[in-house]
Amino acid sequence: MAKVILIALGGNAIKQSNEKGSSEEQFKNCWKTTKHISEIIKNLDQEDRLIITHGNGPQVGNLMVQQKLAQDTVPAHPMDVVGAMTQGQIGYMLQQTLMNHLKKMDLDVPVCAIINQVLVDKNDPEFFGEKASKPVGNFLTAEEAKEMKENNPQYIIKQVKPNGERCWRRTVPSPDPIANLEANVIKKLVAAGVVVIASGGGGIPVLEDEEGNYQGIEAVIDKDLAGERLAEIVGADIFLILTDVEEAKINYGKVNEKSLGKITFQKAKQYFDEGHFLAGSMGPKVKACLRFLENGGKKAIITSLDKALEALKEQSGTIIEKD
Repeated sequence: MAKVILIALGGNAIKQSNEKGSSEEQFKNCWKTTKHISEIIKNLDQEDRLIITHGNGPQVGNLMVQQKLAQDTVPAHPMDVVGAMTQGQIGYMLQQTLMNHLKKMDLDVPVCAIINQVLVDKNDPEFFGEKASKPVGNFLTAEEAKEMKENNPQYIIKQVKPNGERCWRRTVPSPDPIANLEANVIKKLVAAGVVVIASGGGGIPVLEDEEGNYQGIEAVIDKDLAGERLAEIVGADIFLILTDVEEAKINYGKVNEKSLGKITFQKAKQYFDEGHFLAGSMGPKVKACLRFLENGGKKAIITSLDKALEALKEQSGTIIEKD
């Protein structure tokens, strides 16, 4: 039976933590990443369909630094525009490298990256007071944080580390995704057999005004929650989150640490409610998996890129299914 799979790539698929993030480095990483994806495509049934989402955090951060350094020469762009710019950049890299792999394998499968907007609620709690929770840009000294606030009174700047010289960062709202504005286009492309690259970096966050017009907002949507929303809207059967570990774990870092293989929805929810998954890392991934299954999805998987094909065969990874 034909199935739709949505693959949510982790940040390490495009830029490694020890790299500066040059185009050469990112193309090299994308080449390795799409090699794995091409193997997945090769092993799918002819009627199966694939959607790919990705992060863009390091790329947005680097572009914001470039803009700051050049702000006296050329105007800086707001975060929604920066998000669109990095969607184009990463989408191009993934699209080109995947096309080249498929060509070498004599697989006639079209690939298309799209600029993708995601609707958020103007009344989301993240937009009020000091609740903005997503750090962006460089780490700052106390003096740099003070200067940034003086020059940009609207910015929210928080201390994100308890000690050290550079403990401060700008934070922006991270609202919940409501709808994917290009979902119908994505559905049509997927139905036509196109591998679609979409929802990059969680999508470009937009609000709808009283007249029904869309406008960008300075915010960052969690990429896994946005990927889940897209998977839900397009009716995906499998939601595959790829990260830097083979399996999710409970009691992480403790003597009784345990890797999770195939588990039920109820068991995964119990572990989530008990606080086993850290908010800044595995937490959003497990939350996205639970949402997917709650809203009609059949199977959610968390694993590493090199174990993706095995996980789809249920030979590796954390696999969560309804009871």
